[in-house]
Amino acid sequence: MKKSLIWLLTIVMALTFGVLLYFQIMYLENMVKMRDEQFSAGVMRSLYATSEFLEREETLHFLEADVNIIESSFYHDYTNTKSTDNSRIEPSNKIPSATQNVAERYRNMQEVIRSQYLYQKGLLNEVILSILRDAGSRPVMERADSTLIKNCLSTELANNGVNVPFVFAVYGVRGNLIYSTEGYQENAKHNVYSIPLFSNSETYYNLKVEFPTKHSYIFSSVRFIIPVLILTLILLLIFLYTIIVAFRQKKLTEMKTDFINNMTHELKTPISTISLAGQMLSDPTIRKSQSSLEHLSEVITDESKRLRFQVEKVLQMSVFDNTGSALKFTEINANQIISNVVNTFKIKVEKYGGTLTTLLEAPDAEIRVDEMQFTNVIFNLLDNAVKYMDEDREPNLEITTKNIAGNQIEIRIKDNGIGIKKDDLKRIFDKFFRVSTGNRHDVKGFGLGLAYVKKMITLFGGTISAESEYGKGSTFVITLPLISHKNTGEEQ
Repeated sequence: MKKSLIWLLTIVMALTFGVLLYFQIMYLENMVKMRDEQFSAGVMRSLYATSEFLEREETLHFLEADVNIIESSFYHDYTNTKSTDNSRIEPSNKIPSATQNVAERYRNMQEVIRSQYLYQKGLLNEVILSILRDAGSRPVMERADSTLIKNCLSTELANNGVNVPFVFAVYGVRGNLIYSTEGYQENAKHNVYSIPLFSNSETYYNLKVEFPTKHSYIFSSVRFIIPVLILTLILLLIFLYTIIVAFRQKKLTEMKTDFINNMTHELKTPISTISLAGQMLSDPTIRKSQSSLEHLSEVITDESKRLRFQVEKVLQMSVFDNTGSALKFTEINANQIISNVVNTFKIKVEKYGGTLTTLLEAPDAEIRVDEMQFTNVIFNLLDNAVKYMDEDREPNLEITTKNIAGNQIEIRIKDNGIGIKKDDLKRIFDKFFRVSTGNRHDVKGFGLGLAYVKKMITLFGGTISAESEYGKGSTFVITLPLISHKNTGEEQ
């Protein structure tokens, strides 16, 4: 798959997931807002109903208190009035006619209705006057009883579909707290609703109701959307991870392709040289010349060594696929192994007119590693130093060892080569990665050397890092635990 197509699919999928997440978040936000508005509307209806209920209760109180007095007064007046009217009626011996009887009954009915109207009007007037005159003097606990308010609020909230625990308080006209229920927070600013009580009288109060679990109640009603949102996020993360893996696999495939091409060239060159030398040996004139035979023999030997070295490089790949490969751990002296490698490698450095110096100052250099693999690690680092030398100056290599805190040995391999760019320095230990060499095209390799070194040092229980300044050289720093302070285990 082409990289452009992968990028196109990535952009399309990212936009799709982004729009999907946006709509889900907007839907969740609107649902929460709608539920909050419904909650507030239900609470306010309940508060209005509670306020009206308290006013009706107060009216009923005054009505019951004054009804007997008012009824007695109006009954007495009504009786006197009837007696006076009856005394004014003169007796008549005449028998009334049918028309007179009907008219009389009609007048009597009107009189009864009028009397009842005056009675009810007077009764209500007295109650209203009593409320206006005496309501303010009643104790607040009688006008707004906490139990009465709680029962009324509970009923009204349930009728409006608000089944949430609440606490409340009653404040005076000046904002002073009169009383509150247990759990009410006087300084609370959120989830608090208020309404005036007895607002038409001279002395009125404010009822404030707080819902501590309001947010939990609202979100519990829309929690079904939360799993959908989480699943969408998980799908997005999986998609991003898949894209990252796809790019890594594509890059790895390209690096493997380059590796195969480079390996073919690296192996083909010594094979071609050996084949050519073999053909030359079949020439009778060549066989008669001792010097020619010696030269061809050296060529075949050198190219065979080169071929064997390249094959060993390829075999190092197995280390990355099989971490349980047969590593034979033994106790060795790091200074001694480094000295042996330096003695062998010094000839190659001197061939280019350079120098290879050692400063093995670590008094304690006993480590537990695979001797052959440790030797290859040092050889790889020295070989890279020569491979990436600066053509404008002679190669100068330096190897030092010393003991550092934590009972470890530090091995430094320093060169004055072309150095490593900052961007490449982060990836030099990646498999198949090769440092860019600018205009130089004579540097060959598989991109496995430093990756192999990193793998081996890690298996030995140590660490490796690189310090470099482009154009001035590089320094590789290896730290390994000393055997006297390292847990020895069975051979892997």
